[in-house]
Amino acid sequence: MANGARDTHTPFVPALIVVDVQEDFCPPNGALAVPTGRAVAAPINTLLTLPFALKIATKDFHPPSHISFASNHAAPDNVPFASSVTIVNPLNAAETYSTRLWPVHCVQGTPGAQLIPELDTARLDGVVEKGMDARVEMYSAFADPFRAPCVASSSLEQRLRDRGVTDVFVVGLAMDYCVRYTAEDAVERGWRTWVVEEGTRAVDAGNWDGVQREMEGRGISFVKMDGEEVGRVRALEAEGAQKVKSD
Repeated sequence: MANGARDTHTPFVPALIVVDVQEDFCPPNGALAVPTGRAVAAPINTLLTLPFALKIATKDFHPPSHISFASNHAAPDNVPFASSVTIVNPLNAAETYSTRLWPVHCVQGTPGAQLIPELDTARLDGVVEKGMDARVEMYSAFADPFRAPCVASSSLEQRLRDRGVTDVFVVGLAMDYCVRYTAEDAVERGWRTWVVEEGTRAVDAGNWDGVQREMEGRGISFVKMDGEEVGRVRALEAEGAQKVKSD
């Protein structure tokens, strides 16, 4: 479902998904540091003050044996960032996909897997962990890419449905991987989906424009902190206050 102009009388129940704002994705010491990644904390914290119906953070939470780690593959095809691997669905050998190999990152129980301290976690409603099945990559916070059948999924979809969410706002790290695939899965599952530009950064910043066009082609809209859609979330607070006053 593509985003577009809406009747202002239709339901608007927005959720905020804060994707993988973890130590290993942030300078200066992250194992897979996204350039200027730590800078997303300030705009995200501003968004967290707004009256979203649900505010969920996600975390990569890999076992040491995870298939995306270059060190778990044989040389010479195990160079982080440069090499790739074909992953076979462990439940259906006919289904495969190729993914980039990464440095070891966000391993369960390590400091690199923690949300950064700059993030205002007290305003979150919960944290969803992903990437825990060593056999599959899971960029999306909803599920791995396999469909016949899916191998690993999280509780995110059910949490959104339980709250009656209509619109999903996505921020975090990184725009061209986990933010992208989380947003694409949100659209696929029927939600109007928005990426707030100031709240994300890309691994490959030079590819931003191309990735954005591809995401927009799938029905995702890119918006600004001072734009109409975020403004609509802000307005919910005033609407709520007015309702209380009238009651």
